[in-house]
Amino acid sequence: MVHERPPAFVRTEGSRFLDGWGRPIRFTGVCVGGWLNMENFITGYAANESLMRARVAGVLGADRADRFFERLLGAFYGEADAEFLGSLGMTIIRIPVNYRHLESDADPFTILPTAFEHLDRAIEVSGRHGIYSIIDLHALPGSQNHHWHSDNATHEPHLWQHPHFQDRVVSIWQAIAEHYKDNTWVAGYNLMNEPADETRAAVGPLYRRVFEAVRAIDPDHTVLLDGNTYSTEFDMFDDEPWPNVVYSLHDYVAAGLGRGGDYPGYTDGTYIDAAYAREKFLQRSEYARRTGTPIMVGEFAPIYTGDERVDAMRRQLLADQLELYREFDVSWTSWMYKDLGRQGLVTVPPESAYRRRFDDFVAKKNRLAADQWGSDRLGGEGVRPVSEAVQALMEREFPNWRPYPWGRFDTVATVLNNLLFAQPLADDYAELFRGLSDDELDALADSFAFEHCVVSESLRDQLVAGQDAQAVTAAATGQA
Repeated sequence: MVHERPPAFVRTEGSRFLDGWGRPIRFTGVCVGGWLNMENFITGYAANESLMRARVAGVLGADRADRFFERLLGAFYGEADAEFLGSLGMTIIRIPVNYRHLESDADPFTILPTAFEHLDRAIEVSGRHGIYSIIDLHALPGSQNHHWHSDNATHEPHLWQHPHFQDRVVSIWQAIAEHYKDNTWVAGYNLMNEPADETRAAVGPLYRRVFEAVRAIDPDHTVLLDGNTYSTEFDMFDDEPWPNVVYSLHDYVAAGLGRGGDYPGYTDGTYIDAAYAREKFLQRSEYARRTGTPIMVGEFAPIYTGDERVDAMRRQLLADQLELYREFDVSWTSWMYKDLGRQGLVTVPPESAYRRRFDDFVAKKNRLAADQWGSDRLGGEGVRPVSEAVQALMEREFPNWRPYPWGRFDTVATVLNNLLFAQPLADDYAELFRGLSDDELDALADSFAFEHCVVSESLRDQLVAGQDAQAVTAAATGQA
Protein backbone atom coordinates (compact mmCIF):
# COMPACT_ATOMS: atom_id res chain seq x y z
CA MET A 1 0.00 0.00 0.00
CA VAL A 2 1.35 3.42 -1.02
CA HIS A 3 0.93 6.14 1.59
CA GLU A 4 -0.12 9.62 0.52
CA ARG A 5 2.22 12.54 1.06
CA PRO A 6 1.50 14.40 4.32
CA PRO A 7 -0.27 17.72 3.73
CA ALA A 8 1.85 19.54 6.34
CA PHE A 9 5.18 19.31 8.14
CA VAL A 10 6.07 17.37 11.25
CA ARG A 11 6.25 19.84 14.13
CA THR A 12 6.49 19.99 17.88
CA GLU A 13 3.71 20.91 20.27
CA GLY A 14 5.02 21.11 23.80
CA SER A 15 6.54 17.76 24.69
CA ARG A 16 5.12 15.82 21.74
CA PHE A 17 5.50 15.54 17.99
CA LEU A 18 2.65 16.10 15.58
CA ASP A 19 2.76 14.29 12.26
CA GLY A 20 1.93 15.76 8.86
CA TRP A 21 -1.78 15.48 9.56
CA GLY A 22 -1.50 17.24 12.92
CA ARG A 23 -1.89 14.03 14.95
CA PRO A 24 0.27 13.25 18.00
CA ILE A 25 2.91 10.67 17.15
CA ARG A 26 5.62 8.84 19.02
CA PHE A 27 8.23 8.14 16.34
CA THR A 28 9.97 4.76 16.34
CA GLY A 29 12.47 3.51 13.81
CA VAL A 30 16.11 2.88 12.97
CA CYS A 31 19.23 4.71 11.90
CA VAL A 32 20.38 3.70 8.42
CA GLY A 33 23.99 3.83 9.54
CA GLY A 34 26.93 2.80 7.39
CA TRP A 35 25.23 3.88 4.17
CA LEU A 36 25.71 7.55 3.22
CA ASN A 37 28.23 7.74 6.04
CA MET A 38 30.12 4.46 5.91
CA GLU A 39 31.49 3.01 9.14
CA ASN A 40 34.19 0.40 9.53
CA PHE A 41 32.34 -2.10 11.71
CA ILE A 42 29.20 -1.92 9.56
CA THR A 43 30.65 -2.78 6.15
CA GLY A 44 33.87 -4.40 7.30
CA TYR A 45 36.64 -2.06 6.19
CA ALA A 46 39.25 -0.50 8.47
CA ALA A 47 39.96 3.07 9.65
CA ASN A 48 37.79 5.92 8.30
CA GLU A 49 35.70 6.16 5.15
CA SER A 50 37.65 8.69 3.10
CA LEU A 51 40.94 6.85 3.70
CA MET A 52 39.34 3.52 2.76
CA ARG A 53 37.81 4.93 -0.42
CA ALA A 54 41.15 6.40 -1.46
CA ARG A 55 42.92 3.06 -0.93
CA VAL A 56 40.27 1.13 -2.90
CA ALA A 57 40.52 3.69 -5.71
CA GLY A 58 44.29 3.15 -5.69
CA VAL A 59 43.70 -0.53 -6.45
CA LEU A 60 40.69 -0.39 -8.79
CA GLY A 61 41.23 3.01 -10.35
CA ALA A 62 38.95 5.95 -9.67
CA ASP A 63 36.24 5.07 -12.20
CA ARG A 64 35.83 1.42 -11.19
CA ALA A 65 35.93 2.34 -7.50
CA ASP A 66 33.18 4.92 -8.03
CA ARG A 67 31.17 2.32 -9.92
CA PHE A 68 31.54 -0.19 -7.07
CA PHE A 69 30.59 2.27 -4.35
CA GLU A 70 27.59 3.54 -6.31
CA ARG A 71 26.42 -0.04 -6.75
CA LEU A 72 26.86 -0.64 -3.01
CA LEU A 73 24.89 2.49 -2.11
CA GLY A 74 22.13 1.47 -4.47
CA ALA A 75 21.90 -1.99 -2.95
CA PHE A 76 22.17 -1.00 0.72
CA TYR A 77 18.85 0.85 1.04
CA GLY A 78 15.93 0.74 -1.36
CA GLU A 79 12.28 -0.12 -1.86
CA ALA A 80 12.49 -3.57 -0.25
CA ASP A 81 14.13 -2.12 2.88
CA ALA A 82 11.49 0.58 3.23
CA GLU A 83 8.71 -1.94 2.68
CA PHE A 84 10.15 -4.17 5.41
CA LEU A 85 10.48 -1.34 7.92
CA GLY A 86 7.00 -0.10 7.14
CA SER A 87 5.60 -3.58 7.69
CA LEU A 88 7.03 -3.50 11.22
CA GLY A 89 5.12 -0.33 12.05
CA MET A 90 8.21 1.88 12.03
CA THR A 91 7.46 5.49 11.31
CA ILE A 92 10.89 7.09 10.90
CA ILE A 93 14.44 6.54 9.75
CA ARG A 94 17.44 8.65 10.63
CA ILE A 95 19.86 8.90 7.71
CA PRO A 96 23.49 9.66 8.64
CA VAL A 97 25.21 11.60 5.85
CA ASN A 98 28.89 12.34 5.22
CA TYR A 99 29.40 15.90 3.99
CA ARG A 100 31.54 14.51 1.16
CA HIS A 101 28.36 13.46 -0.64
CA LEU A 102 27.39 17.13 -0.75
CA GLU A 103 30.62 18.95 -1.48
CA SER A 104 34.27 18.18 -2.24
CA ASP A 105 37.28 19.27 -0.22
CA ALA A 106 38.83 20.21 -3.55
CA ASP A 107 35.99 22.65 -4.29
CA PRO A 108 34.45 23.82 -1.00
CA PHE A 109 31.19 25.78 -0.99
CA THR A 110 30.16 24.19 -4.29
CA ILE A 111 27.37 21.67 -3.94
CA LEU A 112 27.95 18.58 -6.06
CA PRO A 113 25.45 17.90 -8.87
CA THR A 114 24.89 14.40 -7.44
CA ALA A 115 24.54 15.64 -3.85
CA PHE A 116 20.94 14.58 -3.24
CA GLU A 117 20.47 11.59 -5.53
CA HIS A 118 20.59 8.86 -2.89
CA LEU A 119 18.89 10.95 -0.20
CA ASP A 120 16.04 11.82 -2.56
CA ARG A 121 15.56 8.17 -3.43
CA ALA A 122 15.58 7.02 0.21
CA ILE A 123 13.16 9.72 1.36
CA GLU A 124 10.80 8.96 -1.51
CA VAL A 125 10.72 5.17 -1.12
CA SER A 126 10.43 5.45 2.65
CA GLY A 127 7.52 7.86 2.36
CA ARG A 128 5.67 5.44 0.11
CA HIS A 129 5.66 3.06 3.06
CA GLY A 130 4.61 5.62 5.64
CA ILE A 131 8.09 6.34 6.97
CA TYR A 132 9.42 9.84 7.65
CA SER A 133 13.13 10.68 7.35
CA ILE A 134 15.53 12.68 9.51
CA ILE A 135 18.54 14.05 7.64
CA ASP A 136 21.51 13.68 9.98
CA LEU A 137 24.79 15.39 9.04
CA HIS A 138 26.99 12.76 10.64
CA ALA A 139 30.41 13.80 9.36
CA LEU A 140 31.15 17.53 9.06
CA PRO A 141 34.07 19.35 7.42
CA GLY A 142 37.02 19.22 9.80
CA SER A 143 35.24 16.58 11.94
CA GLN A 144 33.05 17.56 14.88
CA ASN A 145 34.29 14.77 17.15
CA HIS A 146 37.31 12.56 17.76
CA HIS A 147 36.34 9.27 16.16
CA TRP A 148 35.94 7.35 12.91
CA HIS A 149 32.22 8.05 12.50
CA SER A 150 32.90 11.71 11.72
CA ASP A 151 35.30 10.43 9.02
CA ASN A 152 38.15 11.64 11.20
CA ALA A 153 41.58 10.38 10.11
CA THR A 154 43.10 11.79 13.33
CA HIS A 155 41.86 11.92 16.92
CA GLU A 156 41.26 15.68 16.96
CA PRO A 157 38.03 17.49 15.93
CA HIS A 158 39.27 20.43 13.87
CA LEU A 159 35.84 21.90 13.14
CA TRP A 160 35.86 23.92 16.34
CA GLN A 161 39.16 25.73 15.68
CA HIS A 162 38.70 26.68 12.02
CA PRO A 163 36.15 29.24 10.78
CA HIS A 164 36.63 27.85 7.26
CA PHE A 165 35.12 24.51 8.26
CA GLN A 166 32.30 26.21 10.14
CA ASP A 167 31.48 28.37 7.12
CA ARG A 168 31.24 25.22 5.01
CA VAL A 169 28.81 23.65 7.49
CA VAL A 170 26.55 26.69 7.15
CA SER A 171 26.75 26.49 3.34
CA ILE A 172 25.92 22.78 3.32
CA TRP A 173 22.87 23.24 5.53
CA GLN A 174 21.66 26.13 3.43
CA ALA A 175 21.77 23.80 0.41
CA ILE A 176 19.94 21.02 2.28
CA ALA A 177 17.25 23.42 3.49
CA GLU A 178 16.76 24.84 0.01
CA HIS A 179 16.43 21.38 -1.51
CA TYR A 180 14.02 19.91 1.06
CA LYS A 181 12.07 22.94 2.27
CA ASP A 182 8.86 21.71 0.61
CA ASN A 183 9.23 17.98 1.34
CA THR A 184 6.80 16.91 4.06
CA TRP A 185 8.24 13.38 4.31
CA VAL A 186 11.34 14.96 5.86
CA ALA A 187 10.62 14.99 9.59
CA GLY A 188 13.57 17.16 10.50
CA TYR A 189 17.14 18.31 10.13
CA ASN A 190 19.69 16.88 12.60
CA LEU A 191 22.31 19.63 12.30
CA MET A 192 25.30 17.65 13.56
CA ASN A 193 25.83 14.22 15.02
CA GLU A 194 27.54 13.89 18.40
CA PRO A 195 29.48 17.16 18.60
CA ALA A 196 32.44 17.11 20.98
CA ASP A 197 33.68 20.62 21.73
CA GLU A 198 36.05 20.41 24.68
CA THR A 199 35.98 24.17 25.27
CA ARG A 200 32.16 24.21 25.32
CA ALA A 201 32.56 27.68 23.83
CA ALA A 202 32.19 27.05 20.08
CA VAL A 203 29.37 24.52 19.81
CA GLY A 204 26.54 26.78 21.03
CA PRO A 205 27.35 29.74 18.76
CA LEU A 206 27.82 27.43 15.76
CA TYR A 207 24.47 25.79 16.43
CA ARG A 208 22.82 29.21 16.60
CA ARG A 209 24.46 30.29 13.36
CA VAL A 210 23.46 27.16 11.44
CA PHE A 211 19.94 27.22 12.89
CA GLU A 212 19.38 30.82 11.79
CA ALA A 213 20.79 30.09 8.33
CA VAL A 214 18.36 27.17 7.93
CA ARG A 215 15.41 29.16 9.28
CA ALA A 216 16.06 31.98 6.79
CA ILE A 217 15.36 29.46 4.01
CA ASP A 218 13.04 26.95 5.65
CA PRO A 219 10.83 28.18 8.50
CA ASP A 220 8.84 24.94 8.74
CA HIS A 221 10.93 21.84 9.30
CA THR A 222 11.71 20.65 12.81
CA VAL A 223 15.38 21.00 13.76
CA LEU A 224 17.13 18.45 15.96
CA LEU A 225 20.15 19.47 18.04
CA ASP A 226 22.41 16.79 19.52
CA GLY A 227 23.94 17.59 22.88
CA ASN A 228 27.66 18.24 23.26
CA THR A 229 30.04 15.42 24.24
CA TYR A 230 28.44 12.85 21.97
CA SER A 231 24.84 13.94 22.51
CA THR A 232 24.86 13.75 26.31
CA GLU A 233 25.30 17.37 27.55
CA PHE A 234 22.95 20.29 26.94
CA ASP A 235 24.34 23.01 29.18
CA MET A 236 25.25 25.22 26.21
CA PHE A 237 21.54 25.95 25.66
CA ASP A 238 19.51 28.56 27.50
CA ASP A 239 16.49 27.69 29.64
CA GLU A 240 14.21 28.98 26.88
CA PRO A 241 14.03 26.34 24.09
CA TRP A 242 14.14 27.43 20.47
CA PRO A 243 10.90 27.14 18.48
CA ASN A 244 10.15 23.82 16.80
CA VAL A 245 13.45 22.36 18.03
CA VAL A 246 14.13 18.95 19.55
CA TYR A 247 17.17 18.37 21.78
CA SER A 248 18.25 14.89 20.76
CA LEU A 249 20.17 12.62 23.12
CA HIS A 250 22.06 9.37 22.60
CA ASP A 251 21.55 6.76 25.25
CA TYR A 252 24.18 4.04 25.12
CA VAL A 253 24.73 1.97 28.26
CA ALA A 254 28.30 0.79 28.89
CA ALA A 255 27.19 -2.76 29.73
CA GLY A 256 25.96 -3.10 26.15
CA LEU A 257 29.17 -1.98 24.45
CA GLY A 258 32.40 -3.74 23.52
CA ARG A 259 33.88 -3.79 27.01
CA GLY A 260 30.54 -4.48 28.64
CA GLY A 261 30.34 -6.95 31.50
CA ASP A 262 27.34 -8.81 32.83
CA TYR A 263 23.98 -7.05 33.00
CA PRO A 264 23.19 -6.61 35.78
CA GLY A 265 26.81 -6.62 36.88
CA TYR A 266 30.08 -4.74 36.69
CA THR A 267 31.57 -2.97 33.69
CA ASP A 268 34.94 -1.29 34.24
CA GLY A 269 34.30 -1.20 37.98
CA THR A 270 30.79 0.28 37.82
CA TYR A 271 27.72 -1.75 38.75
CA ILE A 272 25.17 -1.41 35.95
CA ASP A 273 21.56 -2.55 36.18
CA ALA A 274 18.14 -1.25 35.17
CA ALA A 275 18.31 1.44 37.86
CA TYR A 276 21.66 2.66 36.49
CA ALA A 277 20.30 2.73 32.92
CA ARG A 278 17.33 4.74 34.16
CA GLU A 279 19.55 7.20 36.00
CA LYS A 280 21.67 7.76 32.89
CA PHE A 281 18.59 8.31 30.75
CA LEU A 282 17.14 10.80 33.23
CA GLN A 283 20.44 12.65 33.34
CA ARG A 284 20.71 12.84 29.55
CA SER A 285 17.05 13.78 29.05
CA GLU A 286 16.93 16.35 31.86
CA TYR A 287 17.08 19.37 29.54
CA ALA A 288 14.27 18.12 27.30
CA ARG A 289 12.09 17.23 30.28
CA ARG A 290 12.77 20.52 32.05
CA THR A 291 11.98 22.62 28.96
CA GLY A 292 8.91 20.58 28.00
CA THR A 293 10.22 19.63 24.57
CA PRO A 294 9.89 16.21 22.89
CA ILE A 295 12.34 13.56 24.09
CA MET A 296 14.14 12.04 21.12
CA VAL A 297 16.72 9.29 21.56
CA GLY A 298 18.58 9.45 18.28
CA GLU A 299 20.81 6.45 19.01
CA PHE A 300 20.77 3.58 21.49
CA ALA A 301 20.88 -0.24 21.67
CA PRO A 302 23.46 -2.84 22.68
CA ILE A 303 26.06 -4.64 20.59
CA TYR A 304 25.74 -8.41 20.19
CA THR A 305 28.59 -10.89 20.48
CA GLY A 306 27.45 -14.30 19.25
CA ASP A 307 27.81 -15.64 22.80
CA GLU A 308 24.25 -16.54 23.82
CA ARG A 309 24.90 -16.00 27.52
CA VAL A 310 26.10 -12.46 26.86
CA ASP A 311 23.52 -11.72 24.18
CA ALA A 312 20.66 -12.74 26.48
CA MET A 313 21.82 -10.03 28.88
CA ARG A 314 22.08 -7.55 26.03
CA ARG A 315 18.49 -8.33 25.04
CA GLN A 316 17.42 -7.67 28.62
CA LEU A 317 19.19 -4.32 28.54
CA LEU A 318 17.35 -3.43 25.34
CA ALA A 319 14.03 -4.50 26.89
CA ASP A 320 14.71 -2.29 29.91
CA GLN A 321 15.50 0.69 27.68
CA LEU A 322 12.42 0.23 25.51
CA GLU A 323 10.22 0.01 28.59
CA LEU A 324 11.77 3.22 29.90
CA TYR A 325 11.07 4.96 26.60
CA ARG A 326 7.43 3.90 26.70
CA GLU A 327 7.14 5.27 30.23
CA PHE A 328 8.47 8.69 29.21
CA ASP A 329 6.80 8.82 25.76
CA VAL A 330 10.19 8.87 24.04
CA SER A 331 10.59 8.82 20.28
CA TRP A 332 13.57 6.76 19.16
CA THR A 333 15.72 5.54 16.31
CA SER A 334 17.68 2.43 17.15
CA TRP A 335 21.31 2.10 16.09
CA MET A 336 21.29 0.51 13.51
CA TYR A 337 19.59 -1.03 10.48
CA LYS A 338 22.02 -3.18 8.47
CA ASP A 339 25.53 -4.55 9.01
CA LEU A 340 27.70 -7.66 9.02
CA GLY A 341 26.10 -9.06 12.16
CA ARG A 342 27.28 -6.99 15.10
CA GLN A 343 24.24 -4.82 15.77
CA GLY A 344 21.97 -4.65 12.75
CA LEU A 345 18.29 -5.45 12.46
CA VAL A 346 19.24 -6.89 9.06
CA THR A 347 22.58 -8.58 8.40
CA VAL A 348 24.68 -9.76 5.48
CA PRO A 349 24.94 -13.56 5.85
CA PRO A 350 28.23 -15.53 5.99
CA GLU A 351 27.55 -17.27 2.66
CA SER A 352 27.32 -13.95 0.76
CA ALA A 353 30.00 -13.00 -1.75
CA TYR A 354 31.05 -10.10 0.45
CA ARG A 355 31.42 -12.13 3.64
CA ARG A 356 33.26 -14.93 1.84
CA ARG A 357 35.71 -12.36 0.49
CA PHE A 358 36.22 -10.29 3.65
CA ASP A 359 35.47 -12.41 6.73
CA ASP A 360 39.13 -13.40 7.22
CA PHE A 361 40.09 -9.74 6.99
CA VAL A 362 37.41 -8.81 9.54
CA ALA A 363 38.78 -11.51 11.87
CA LYS A 364 42.25 -9.96 11.65
CA LYS A 365 40.77 -6.54 12.26
CA ASN A 366 38.98 -7.86 15.35
CA ARG A 367 42.16 -9.51 16.65
CA LEU A 368 43.90 -6.12 16.41
CA ALA A 369 40.92 -4.33 18.03
CA ALA A 370 41.15 -1.97 15.06
CA ASP A 371 37.47 -0.99 15.30
CA GLN A 372 36.44 0.90 18.39
CA TRP A 373 32.78 -0.14 18.16
CA GLY A 374 32.19 -3.60 19.55
CA SER A 375 35.77 -4.47 20.49
CA ASP A 376 37.27 -4.67 23.97
CA ARG A 377 39.87 -2.09 22.77
CA LEU A 378 42.80 -4.40 23.66
CA GLY A 379 42.75 -7.11 20.99
CA GLY A 380 43.43 -10.80 20.80
CA GLU A 381 46.38 -13.17 20.55
CA GLY A 382 49.67 -11.42 19.92
CA VAL A 383 48.09 -7.99 20.27
CA ARG A 384 46.69 -7.81 23.77
CA PRO A 385 50.12 -7.84 25.50
CA VAL A 386 51.18 -4.85 23.39
CA SER A 387 47.97 -2.93 24.04
CA GLU A 388 48.08 -3.68 27.75
CA ALA A 389 51.75 -2.68 27.97
CA VAL A 390 51.12 0.70 26.30
CA GLN A 391 48.05 1.32 28.45
CA ALA A 392 50.05 0.46 31.59
CA LEU A 393 52.92 2.71 30.51
CA MET A 394 50.61 5.66 29.97
CA GLU A 395 48.89 5.09 33.31
CA ARG A 396 52.22 4.82 35.11
CA GLU A 397 53.89 7.82 33.49
CA PHE A 398 50.82 10.07 33.33
CA PRO A 399 48.58 9.06 36.25
CA ASN A 400 46.64 12.34 36.27
CA TRP A 401 46.04 12.54 32.51
CA ARG A 402 42.30 12.58 31.79
CA PRO A 403 41.91 13.69 28.16
CA TYR A 404 38.55 14.71 26.74
CA PRO A 405 36.13 13.14 25.93
CA TRP A 406 36.44 9.68 27.54
CA GLY A 407 39.75 9.64 29.39
CA ARG A 408 43.13 7.97 29.08
CA PHE A 409 42.10 4.44 28.12
CA ASP A 410 39.91 5.54 25.20
CA THR A 411 42.47 8.02 23.88
CA VAL A 412 45.33 5.50 23.98
CA ALA A 413 43.20 2.80 22.33
CA THR A 414 42.05 5.28 19.68
CA VAL A 415 45.60 6.29 18.76
CA LEU A 416 47.13 2.82 19.04
CA ASN A 417 44.47 0.40 17.82
CA ASN A 418 42.04 2.56 15.86
CA LEU A 419 44.63 4.67 14.02
CA LEU A 420 48.11 3.09 14.12
CA PHE A 421 46.84 -0.46 13.59
CA ALA A 422 43.75 0.40 11.54
CA GLN A 423 45.26 2.64 8.89
CA PRO A 424 47.63 0.00 7.43
CA LEU A 425 44.67 -2.38 7.48
CA ALA A 426 42.95 -0.06 5.02
CA ASP A 427 45.62 -1.10 2.51
CA ASP A 428 44.97 -4.78 3.28
CA TYR A 429 41.26 -4.25 2.72
CA ALA A 430 41.85 -2.52 -0.61
CA GLU A 431 44.16 -5.31 -1.82
CA LEU A 432 41.27 -7.75 -1.58
CA PHE A 433 39.69 -5.89 -4.52
CA ARG A 434 42.68 -6.45 -6.78
CA GLY A 435 42.00 -8.56 -9.84
CA LEU A 436 38.23 -8.68 -9.43
CA SER A 437 36.03 -8.40 -12.50
CA ASP A 438 33.08 -6.02 -12.72
CA ASP A 439 30.72 -8.95 -12.19
CA GLU A 440 32.59 -9.94 -9.03
CA LEU A 441 32.49 -6.37 -7.75
CA ASP A 442 28.76 -6.26 -8.41
CA ALA A 443 28.29 -9.47 -6.40
CA LEU A 444 30.14 -7.92 -3.47
CA ALA A 445 27.97 -4.80 -3.56
CA ASP A 446 24.75 -6.72 -4.07
CA SER A 447 25.42 -8.75 -0.93
CA PHE A 448 23.94 -5.78 0.96
CA ALA A 449 20.62 -5.86 -0.90
CA PHE A 450 17.66 -6.74 1.31
CA GLU A 451 16.81 -9.88 -0.64
CA HIS A 452 20.28 -11.28 0.07
CA CYS A 453 20.24 -10.44 3.79
CA VAL A 454 18.74 -12.06 6.86
CA VAL A 455 16.59 -10.49 9.56
CA SER A 456 17.58 -10.71 13.22
CA GLU A 457 14.27 -12.11 14.44
CA SER A 458 14.86 -11.50 18.14
CA LEU A 459 15.83 -7.87 17.55
CA ARG A 460 12.90 -7.40 15.18
CA ASP A 461 10.50 -8.75 17.76
CA GLN A 462 11.91 -6.56 20.53
CA LEU A 463 11.77 -3.37 18.45
CA VAL A 464 8.21 -4.10 17.33
CA ALA A 465 7.19 -4.77 20.93
CA GLY A 466 8.78 -1.46 21.91
CA GLN A 467 6.45 0.55 19.68
CA ASP A 468 2.99 1.82 20.44
CA ALA A 469 0.39 -0.83 19.65
CA GLN A 470 -1.64 1.64 17.62
CA ALA A 471 1.35 2.43 15.40
CA VAL A 472 1.82 -1.24 14.49
CA THR A 473 -1.90 -1.63 13.81
CA ALA A 474 -1.95 1.49 11.66
CA ALA A 475 0.97 0.22 9.59
CA ALA A 476 -0.70 -3.14 9.09
CA THR A 477 -3.92 -1.49 7.89
CA GLY A 478 -2.28 1.30 5.86
CA GLN A 479 -3.65 4.03 8.13
CA ALA A 480 -0.34 5.54 9.28
